[in-house]
Amino acid sequence: MTSAAHTPLAGRLNALVIESRVDADRAVLAPRGELIHGSAAVLAEALAGLPAGTGRVELDMTAVTFMDTAGLQFLETLGDYGHRHGIPVTTVNWDVQPRRILRLAGLDTTDPLHARDARDGASAPEPHDPPVPFVPTALERAEQVRRLQQEVDQLRQAIVSRPVIDQARGVIMATHSCTSDEAWIILREASQLSNTKLRTVAAAITTSTGTNGPPPPEEVRTALRTAVTRRGR
Repeated sequence: MTSAAHTPLAGRLNALVIESRVDADRAVLAPRGELIHGSAAVLAEALAGLPAGTGRVELDMTAVTFMDTAGLQFLETLGDYGHRHGIPVTTVNWDVQPRRILRLAGLDTTDPLHARDARDGASAPEPHDPPVPFVPTALERAEQVRRLQQEVDQLRQAIVSRPVIDQARGVIMATHSCTSDEAWIILREASQLSNTKLRTVAAAITTSTGTNGPPPPEEVRTALRTAVTRRGR
């Protein structure tokens, strides 16, 4: 069973698709694409299609490569489903960029639905207790959105420049023998270290690989060297 997102950004982005399978009373949902506006509705549709008697829901987030603040609403939808049905719900295998958003939102990157920061002072549940879904209050959500806004603004710029950024990641992968995730981190760190927009750094990298292409500006080259060194490359 699959459900696909139909959003104003569909066609430019990887529209969210959720594949599901049920083993006994355990449902495993595998979202694929990007957690953007409309993704919570796709999840709600997939959850509504689960058979009666489902006793546990697990989301494998391996194929979710990008997430903005809409991911918080996505988590709320999942947590609310678990709360209403009295069943455990979990998410596993978050990719690099979504994990960064979870960290910025103050959520645990291993189990964002159930784990809160130690500063909350909540006692750990007993082993036999069902997990308590993460459902932020209005004030908590407003604070999360405030902290994420600057990050998301940059990420939205990255969406617009996705082709050139993907090319730059390919150049970094080939040059430094690293994975796609490592190349993404190097690219972002170079942008931050040089105080240069991400798409500008990516364009400078890809242009430099062309015939007689100019090298990246000195500050970008220095930032790239530093970012590569940090990754042990």
